[in-house]
Amino acid sequence: MAAGADLSGGLEPVAVAMGSRGEAPPAFQYSPDSVAGADGDIDPTEITFPGCSCLTSSCVAPICSCLCRGAHYQGLCLRTAAAEEEYSRPVFECNTMCQCGESCQNRVVQRGLQLRLEVFKTEKKGWGLRTLEFIAQGRFVCEYAGEVLGFNEARRRIQAQTPKDPNYIIAVREHLHSGRVMETFVDPTYVGNVGRFLNHSCEPNLVMVPVRVDSMVPKLALFAATDISAGEELSYDYSGRFHNLPRTKREQTSAEEENRLRKPCYCGSHTCASFLPWDSSLFSTPEAAAGSSL
Repeated sequence: MAAGADLSGGLEPVAVAMGSRGEAPPAFQYSPDSVAGADGDIDPTEITFPGCSCLTSSCVAPICSCLCRGAHYQGLCLRTAAAEEEYSRPVFECNTMCQCGESCQNRVVQRGLQLRLEVFKTEKKGWGLRTLEFIAQGRFVCEYAGEVLGFNEARRRIQAQTPKDPNYIIAVREHLHSGRVMETFVDPTYVGNVGRFLNHSCEPNLVMVPVRVDSMVPKLALFAATDISAGEELSYDYSGRFHNLPRTKREQTSAEEENRLRKPCYCGSHTCASFLPWDSSLFSTPEAAAGSSL
Protein backbone atom coordinates (compact mmCIF):
# COMPACT_ATOMS: atom_id res chain seq x y z
CA MET A 1 0.00 0.00 0.00
CA ALA A 2 1.47 3.35 -1.05
CA ALA A 3 2.26 6.05 1.51
CA GLY A 4 -0.67 8.42 1.89
CA ALA A 5 -3.21 5.87 0.64
CA ASP A 6 -6.51 5.53 2.51
CA LEU A 7 -6.18 2.43 4.71
CA SER A 8 -9.96 2.37 5.25
CA GLY A 9 -10.67 2.08 1.54
CA GLY A 10 -13.18 4.92 1.74
CA LEU A 11 -15.18 3.34 4.57
CA GLU A 12 -14.44 6.17 7.04
CA PRO A 13 -15.75 9.75 6.74
CA VAL A 14 -12.07 10.85 6.81
CA ALA A 15 -9.26 8.99 5.02
CA VAL A 16 -6.77 7.04 7.20
CA ALA A 17 -3.29 7.85 5.87
CA MET A 18 -0.36 5.45 5.55
CA GLY A 19 2.93 7.02 6.60
CA SER A 20 5.48 4.27 5.85
CA ARG A 21 6.74 3.84 2.29
CA GLY A 22 7.29 0.36 0.91
CA GLU A 23 5.68 -1.35 3.90
CA ALA A 24 2.13 -2.29 4.76
CA PRO A 25 0.58 -3.90 7.84
CA PRO A 26 -0.62 -7.53 7.64
CA ALA A 27 -3.85 -7.85 5.67
CA PHE A 28 -7.16 -7.55 7.56
CA GLN A 29 -10.74 -6.67 6.69
CA TYR A 30 -11.46 -3.02 7.44
CA SER A 31 -14.74 -2.30 9.24
CA PRO A 32 -15.56 1.08 10.83
CA ASP A 33 -17.91 -0.65 13.30
CA SER A 34 -17.74 -3.79 15.39
CA VAL A 35 -19.27 -6.95 13.96
CA ALA A 36 -20.52 -10.25 15.38
CA GLY A 37 -17.62 -12.58 16.12
CA ALA A 38 -16.95 -16.09 14.87
CA ASP A 39 -18.98 -17.57 17.72
CA GLY A 40 -21.96 -15.44 16.69
CA ASP A 41 -23.29 -15.08 20.23
CA ILE A 42 -23.39 -11.27 20.26
CA ASP A 43 -24.58 -9.01 17.44
CA PRO A 44 -23.40 -5.43 18.08
CA THR A 45 -25.55 -4.12 15.22
CA GLU A 46 -28.83 -5.28 16.75
CA ILE A 47 -31.16 -2.41 17.69
CA THR A 48 -32.78 -3.05 21.07
CA PHE A 49 -33.00 0.42 22.66
CA PRO A 50 -36.17 2.49 22.28
CA GLY A 51 -35.62 5.97 20.91
CA CYS A 52 -36.36 9.31 22.50
CA SER A 53 -39.43 11.27 21.43
CA CYS A 54 -37.68 14.67 21.26
CA LEU A 55 -38.87 16.70 18.28
CA THR A 56 -36.14 19.35 18.55
CA SER A 57 -33.00 19.33 16.43
CA SER A 58 -30.84 18.68 19.49
CA CYS A 59 -31.77 16.94 22.73
CA VAL A 60 -31.28 18.46 26.17
CA ALA A 61 -30.98 16.95 29.64
CA PRO A 62 -32.94 15.85 31.56
CA ILE A 63 -35.92 16.14 29.19
CA CYS A 64 -34.48 13.61 26.72
CA SER A 65 -34.79 9.99 27.86
CA CYS A 66 -31.31 9.27 26.46
CA LEU A 67 -29.91 12.02 28.70
CA CYS A 68 -31.70 11.17 31.95
CA ARG A 69 -28.30 10.84 33.65
CA GLY A 70 -27.13 14.22 32.37
CA ALA A 71 -25.46 15.56 29.23
CA HIS A 72 -22.43 13.59 28.05
CA TYR A 73 -20.93 16.04 25.59
CA GLN A 74 -20.13 19.71 25.35
CA GLY A 75 -19.81 20.42 21.67
CA LEU A 76 -17.75 17.54 20.28
CA CYS A 77 -15.97 16.87 23.57
CA LEU A 78 -16.74 14.49 26.42
CA ARG A 79 -17.66 16.25 29.64
CA THR A 80 -15.05 15.34 32.29
CA ALA A 81 -13.63 17.18 35.29
CA ALA A 82 -10.01 16.22 34.65
CA ALA A 83 -8.05 14.05 32.22
CA GLU A 84 -6.71 11.95 35.09
CA GLU A 85 -10.20 10.94 36.20
CA GLU A 86 -11.85 7.93 34.58
CA TYR A 87 -15.26 8.71 33.11
CA SER A 88 -17.49 6.36 35.11
CA ARG A 89 -20.98 7.65 34.23
CA PRO A 90 -22.76 5.49 31.62
CA VAL A 91 -22.86 7.15 28.19
CA PHE A 92 -25.96 6.65 26.01
CA GLU A 93 -26.17 8.42 22.66
CA CYS A 94 -29.36 9.05 20.75
CA ASN A 95 -29.95 6.21 18.31
CA THR A 96 -31.63 5.05 15.12
CA MET A 97 -35.06 4.97 16.76
CA CYS A 98 -34.85 8.51 18.19
CA GLN A 99 -37.03 11.29 16.81
CA CYS A 100 -34.30 13.96 17.05
CA GLY A 101 -32.26 14.95 14.00
CA GLU A 102 -28.82 13.84 12.84
CA SER A 103 -27.43 17.18 14.05
CA CYS A 104 -28.28 16.33 17.68
CA GLN A 105 -25.33 17.04 19.98
CA ASN A 106 -25.86 13.66 21.63
CA ARG A 107 -24.57 11.94 18.48
CA VAL A 108 -20.77 11.92 18.49
CA VAL A 109 -19.20 8.45 18.49
CA GLN A 110 -21.74 7.10 16.00
CA ARG A 111 -20.56 9.62 13.41
CA GLY A 112 -17.28 7.77 13.12
CA LEU A 113 -13.80 9.08 12.45
CA GLN A 114 -13.62 12.88 12.08
CA LEU A 115 -9.88 13.48 12.54
CA ARG A 116 -6.91 13.03 10.21
CA LEU A 117 -4.88 10.08 11.54
CA GLU A 118 -1.87 8.24 10.12
CA VAL A 119 -0.67 4.64 10.53
CA PHE A 120 3.11 4.43 10.72
CA LYS A 121 5.93 2.00 11.60
CA THR A 122 7.46 2.58 15.04
CA GLU A 123 11.00 1.72 16.11
CA LYS A 124 10.19 -1.03 18.65
CA LYS A 125 6.41 -1.40 18.85
CA GLY A 126 5.52 -2.45 15.33
CA TRP A 127 2.79 -0.36 13.75
CA GLY A 128 1.43 2.69 15.52
CA LEU A 129 -1.07 5.51 15.06
CA ARG A 130 -0.48 9.26 15.22
CA THR A 131 -2.56 12.35 14.66
CA LEU A 132 -1.95 14.75 11.80
CA GLU A 133 -3.82 17.55 13.53
CA PHE A 134 -4.25 19.07 17.00
CA ILE A 135 -6.79 17.25 19.17
CA ALA A 136 -8.42 19.07 22.10
CA GLN A 137 -8.91 17.33 25.45
CA GLY A 138 -12.19 15.40 25.55
CA ARG A 139 -12.51 15.08 21.76
CA PHE A 140 -13.61 11.74 20.37
CA VAL A 141 -10.72 10.24 18.41
CA CYS A 142 -11.73 6.79 17.19
CA GLU A 143 -13.47 3.57 18.14
CA TYR A 144 -11.70 0.30 18.93
CA ALA A 145 -13.77 -1.86 16.58
CA GLY A 146 -13.50 -5.53 15.72
CA GLU A 147 -15.21 -8.86 16.25
CA VAL A 148 -17.29 -8.91 19.45
CA LEU A 149 -16.58 -12.30 21.03
CA GLY A 150 -17.98 -14.38 23.84
CA PHE A 151 -15.68 -15.31 26.75
CA ASN A 152 -14.93 -18.86 25.53
CA GLU A 153 -13.96 -17.76 22.01
CA ALA A 154 -11.82 -14.91 23.38
CA ARG A 155 -10.03 -17.33 25.69
CA ARG A 156 -9.53 -19.86 22.86
CA ARG A 157 -7.91 -17.22 20.66
CA ILE A 158 -5.68 -15.93 23.46
CA GLN A 159 -4.47 -19.41 24.37
CA ALA A 160 -3.75 -20.24 20.72
CA GLN A 161 -1.34 -17.32 20.38
CA THR A 162 2.42 -17.80 20.33
CA PRO A 163 4.75 -15.38 22.19
CA LYS A 164 5.53 -13.70 18.85
CA ASP A 165 1.90 -13.07 17.93
CA PRO A 166 0.50 -9.59 18.59
CA ASN A 167 -2.53 -9.60 20.86
CA TYR A 168 -5.32 -7.30 19.75
CA ILE A 169 -8.03 -8.72 22.03
CA ILE A 170 -9.28 -6.31 24.66
CA ALA A 171 -11.50 -7.22 27.59
CA VAL A 172 -13.71 -4.50 29.09
CA ARG A 173 -15.54 -5.19 32.35
CA GLU A 174 -18.24 -2.83 33.62
CA HIS A 175 -19.73 -3.04 37.11
CA LEU A 176 -23.46 -2.40 36.83
CA HIS A 177 -25.70 -0.96 39.59
CA SER A 178 -27.30 -4.40 40.02
CA GLY A 179 -23.93 -5.79 41.05
CA ARG A 180 -23.58 -7.74 37.81
CA VAL A 181 -20.35 -7.44 35.82
CA MET A 182 -20.80 -7.00 32.07
CA GLU A 183 -17.92 -8.25 29.93
CA THR A 184 -17.16 -7.15 26.37
CA PHE A 185 -14.40 -8.80 24.33
CA VAL A 186 -13.33 -7.16 21.06
CA ASP A 187 -10.78 -8.64 18.65
CA PRO A 188 -9.74 -6.59 15.57
CA THR A 189 -7.13 -9.15 14.43
CA TYR A 190 -9.07 -10.22 11.32
CA VAL A 191 -11.82 -7.58 11.12
CA GLY A 192 -11.22 -4.16 12.61
CA ASN A 193 -10.66 -0.44 12.16
CA VAL A 194 -7.88 2.09 12.67
CA GLY A 195 -8.05 1.57 16.46
CA ARG A 196 -6.18 -1.75 16.09
CA PHE A 197 -2.96 0.22 15.46
CA LEU A 198 -3.03 2.03 18.81
CA ASN A 199 -0.12 1.08 21.07
CA HIS A 200 -0.16 0.79 24.85
CA SER A 201 1.35 3.44 27.08
CA CYS A 202 1.66 3.54 30.85
CA GLU A 203 1.10 7.32 30.48
CA PRO A 204 -1.49 7.40 27.67
CA ASN A 205 -3.01 10.39 25.91
CA LEU A 206 -6.31 8.59 25.25
CA VAL A 207 -8.90 7.10 27.58
CA MET A 208 -11.38 4.39 26.61
CA VAL A 209 -15.07 4.91 27.43
CA PRO A 210 -17.84 2.40 26.63
CA VAL A 211 -20.54 4.28 24.70
CA ARG A 212 -23.93 2.74 23.92
CA VAL A 213 -25.98 3.74 20.90
CA ASP A 214 -28.44 1.07 19.70
CA SER A 215 -28.02 -1.69 22.30
CA MET A 216 -26.24 -2.78 25.49
CA VAL A 217 -23.23 -3.85 23.42
CA PRO A 218 -20.96 -0.82 23.84
CA LYS A 219 -18.79 0.94 21.32
CA LEU A 220 -15.28 1.14 22.82
CA ALA A 221 -14.71 4.84 22.21
CA LEU A 222 -11.34 6.54 22.71
CA PHE A 223 -11.29 10.18 23.78
CA ALA A 224 -8.36 12.57 24.19
CA ALA A 225 -7.30 12.58 27.85
CA THR A 226 -5.31 15.77 27.29
CA ASP A 227 -4.54 18.21 24.47
CA ILE A 228 -2.61 16.29 21.80
CA SER A 229 -0.26 17.98 19.32
CA ALA A 230 -0.12 17.22 15.60
CA GLY A 231 2.42 14.46 14.92
CA GLU A 232 2.09 12.90 18.38
CA GLU A 233 1.60 9.14 18.66
CA LEU A 234 -1.76 8.11 20.08
CA SER A 235 -1.90 5.55 22.88
CA TYR A 236 -4.13 4.17 25.60
CA ASP A 237 -3.72 1.87 28.59
CA TYR A 238 -4.50 -1.70 27.55
CA SER A 239 -5.57 -2.50 31.11
CA GLY A 240 -8.61 -0.23 30.77
CA ARG A 241 -7.36 2.01 33.59
CA PHE A 242 -5.97 5.44 32.85
CA HIS A 243 -2.49 4.45 34.10
CA ASN A 244 -0.82 1.03 34.11
CA LEU A 245 0.83 1.57 37.49
CA PRO A 246 3.75 -0.65 38.57
CA ARG A 247 2.84 -3.56 40.86
CA THR A 248 3.52 -3.48 44.56
CA LYS A 249 6.34 -5.67 45.93
CA ARG A 250 3.83 -8.28 47.11
CA GLU A 251 2.08 -8.30 43.75
CA GLN A 252 5.41 -8.66 41.96
CA THR A 253 6.30 -11.72 44.02
CA SER A 254 2.99 -13.45 43.31
CA ALA A 255 3.17 -12.56 39.61
CA GLU A 256 6.50 -14.16 38.71
CA GLU A 257 4.75 -16.93 36.76
CA GLU A 258 2.52 -14.38 35.03
CA ASN A 259 5.54 -12.36 33.93
CA ARG A 260 6.80 -15.38 32.02
CA LEU A 261 3.72 -15.09 29.79
CA ARG A 262 3.54 -11.29 29.62
CA LYS A 263 5.12 -9.19 26.90
CA PRO A 264 7.58 -6.33 27.54
CA CYS A 265 6.36 -2.74 27.35
CA TYR A 266 8.33 -0.27 25.21
CA CYS A 267 6.24 2.84 25.87
CA GLY A 268 9.25 4.68 27.32
CA SER A 269 7.23 6.60 29.92
CA HIS A 270 8.71 7.55 33.31
CA THR A 271 6.25 5.27 35.10
CA CYS A 272 6.56 2.31 32.72
CA ALA A 273 5.45 -0.94 34.39
CA SER A 274 7.92 -2.96 32.23
CA PHE A 275 5.20 -5.36 31.00
CA LEU A 276 2.07 -4.90 28.93
CA PRO A 277 -1.18 -5.41 30.85
CA TRP A 278 -2.85 -8.78 30.41
CA ASP A 279 -6.00 -10.56 31.52
CA SER A 280 -5.11 -13.70 33.49
CA SER A 281 -8.73 -14.94 33.40
CA LEU A 282 -8.34 -15.63 29.68
CA PHE A 283 -5.60 -18.14 30.50
CA SER A 284 -7.62 -19.92 33.18
CA THR A 285 -9.24 -23.35 32.97
CA PRO A 286 -12.98 -23.53 32.18
CA GLU A 287 -13.63 -24.56 35.79
CA ALA A 288 -11.75 -21.55 37.19
CA ALA A 289 -13.41 -19.22 34.71
CA ALA A 290 -16.85 -20.48 35.74
CA GLY A 291 -16.01 -19.94 39.39
CA SER A 292 -14.71 -16.41 38.82
CA SER A 293 -17.93 -15.33 37.09
CA LEU A 294 -20.16 -16.03 40.08
